[in-house]
Amino acid sequence: MILKPPVLFRTIIDNVRTYAVITFGLMLMSVAWTAFLLPHRIAGSGVSGIGAIVFYATGIPMGYTYLAINVILVIAGLRILGTGFGVKTIYGIVLSAIMLTVFQSLIPTAVVQEKFMSAIIGGILCGTGLAIVFSQGGSTGGTDIIALIIIKYRNYSPGRIILLCDVFIISSSYVVLTHLDSAQRVETMVYGFVTMAIQAYTLDAILSGYRQSVQIFIFSKHYEAIADQITSRMRRGVTVIDGTGWYTKDSQKIIITLVRKNEASDVYRIIKSIDDKAFITVASVMGVYGKGFDVLKK
Repeated sequence: MILKPPVLFRTIIDNVRTYAVITFGLMLMSVAWTAFLLPHRIAGSGVSGIGAIVFYATGIPMGYTYLAINVILVIAGLRILGTGFGVKTIYGIVLSAIMLTVFQSLIPTAVVQEKFMSAIIGGILCGTGLAIVFSQGGSTGGTDIIALIIIKYRNYSPGRIILLCDVFIISSSYVVLTHLDSAQRVETMVYGFVTMAIQAYTLDAILSGYRQSVQIFIFSKHYEAIADQITSRMRRGVTVIDGTGWYTKDSQKIIITLVRKNEASDVYRIIKSIDDKAFITVASVMGVYGKGFDVLKK
């Protein structure tokens, strides 16, 4: 199928935007590790956590271990989640490995000297970065791949899946970091669990807000123009039903549309540009399943 120039241009712009957003998310995650977690020898979660533990034990740069492990894990993602996932994941893995290696050499000391505060900031930045990457259908590999595979078939929280997978990784730091005394190893584990919990909470909070949808009822005499603009500009479905104003006994058309919460402002702008006297009601909905929204899973 040959795409027409306007469609092709829009597709290119959408892809550039998607990868730019993924890059920003990866940068946040890399900064979290190199500026806040690694300098304080905090054992975090995921393949990044494995890379950090290996770095603490052997001195091998974190990016090298991160890349080596993900080369193996990404094969599972390619087979189960498809090539679209694979391209974004390979991009995420390679760019993350590069950023971790470069930033680790550029940021030799901690930005924040207080260890507990570094664990909190690092967890928030990691969770935010992962949420941004997930929202664009990408991944940074490792336990992210496991989470995406599971949520493809089950309605489980991605943050909790990653949380459970990472408990073992952080706990293993007690066994691996034998050059530290027992108290230091316990401290490393505790700070790792703090970072992991904050990261999981941040990830869930951002993704839940990103996926939240609203149902909008629009009462306007210019319903045709409004409906056309919503479908053409926002590419969202619209239903027009008949209604009767009981006070006036006049017949009128009612527009019903479902959009993501962050798209509601675009709908408001469309309505205001056509009929600034339109009557609008907005309600949050618990879940929307179907084309353009979430997929109903087992």
